[in-house]
Amino acid sequence: MKWTIHGERPVYESPWVRLSLVDVELPSGHRIDHHVVRSTAGAAGTVVHVPASGVLLLWRHRFITDSWGWEVPAGRVDAGESPEQAARRECLEESGWEPGPLQVLTSYFPTNGQSDQEFHLFLADSAHYRGQPADPDEADRIEWLPVSRLRSEMAAGHIKDGLTLTALTWCLAQAIF
Repeated sequence: MKWTIHGERPVYESPWVRLSLVDVELPSGHRIDHHVVRSTAGAAGTVVHVPASGVLLLWRHRFITDSWGWEVPAGRVDAGESPEQAARRECLEESGWEPGPLQVLTSYFPTNGQSDQEFHLFLADSAHYRGQPADPDEADRIEWLPVSRLRSEMAAGHIKDGLTLTALTWCLAQAIF
């Protein structure tokens, strides 16, 4: 059953996001105005897993939810940039580690009932340290966590970020590590 779009009008716009009211007709014939967040860019993240070291994670604070947690390096896909280029750039900027060759894990819409933003996930099995992160505001600390610790960190609520949870769960489910 497909919903029919009759129109859309922006309520708020910025270089990062647009909030719109979309006039949709449900399969039952009922029409509603649905709030939709339109993203101006996707996001890309990288799981860097070096078996001898573990998984590269950032311990960071998110002011929106006032929460601390582990996250994989990730960020916005800039204009003119492919998701793979963004994943590579974000990893180096946020951690100081340049990932080796990237393998596609998956792409998905994290909140497709509200937003069209798409996340792209990659895996690297090597990395080279290039120095301190270019962006010192991204992480409180950067660590290589042993794979054996990931499940306990997830269970303890120390991994709250949806992109990170999806990426790590994907790797665990696919027996990548």
